[in-house]
Amino acid sequence: MTLANPFGPPAKGLEGVFTAMDSAAAAIHEGEGLTFEVISSYETSDLAYEVGIQDGRMKFGDSTDMVPVSLRVTTIFRREYDGWKLVHGHADPITQQRPPESLVQSSAGPRRDAAS
Repeated sequence: MTLANPFGPPAKGLEGVFTAMDSAAAAIHEGEGLTFEVISSYETSDLAYEVGIQDGRMKFGDSTDMVPVSLRVTTIFRREYDGWKLVHGHADPITQQRPPESLVQSSAGPRRDAAS
C-alpha cells in the first residue's frame, strides 16, 4: 500500500500510510461540495485504476474561511479473495497546464523524504 497526498512525500506500508492520512486529516477541519469527475478508468480481472479531478471547498488549519480545492487523483485497486482493495492513492494540485519551468527545483536539489 502506498499513498502520495499533497501534504507530504509518498508513504509506504500500512503504518506509513495511516500516519500520512492522520497528518492530512489533521490539516483539514471542514469541507463541503465534494465532487469527482472521472477522466479515465480501467479494470482487469485483478487490477483497476481510476483517474479524475476532485473538487470541493475546505478549511485548513486555524482558518475560518472555506477555500476552493481542486486535485488530480489517481487510485489503484487490487482484487483479493474478499473483494477490491485500495493499494495506491495519489493526489496533487496539478489540474491545469503548467510551464516546464514549474518542474525546476531550488538550488538545494530535489527533496526525497519518502516514508517507509
